[in-house]
Amino acid sequence: MRKHLILAAAVLALSAPAFAAKGDPEAGKAKAEACKACHGETGTSATPDFPKIGGQHADYIATVLRHYKLGKRKNPIMAGQVANLSEKDMLDLAAWFSAQSGLAIKY
Repeated sequence: MRKHLILAAAVLALSAPAFAAKGDPEAGKAKAEACKACHGETGTSATPDFPKIGGQHADYIATVLRHYKLGKRKNPIMAGQVANLSEKDMLDLAAWFSAQSGLAIKY
């Protein structure tokens, strides 16, 4: 009996990413208007003052947005930007920016 519970728990833990909510990149594009001022049209900011988020992993972007909203990350500009975002908004923005090119390693 105990082996079955452990096996069931392991299966659920490994399949959790398959159940993760996904954002809509097109909806995210429409919601990214306010982001453009600092991060650029596709998440590639023109200045090192703002991070380049285009091409970043969607789960990372969504997590960072949640952290700003919860106050785990401190930045008054971002705190204001995320204050009224829903979970769906954050997933959509993450989907949009992660679908862009931008992060590259120079060799």
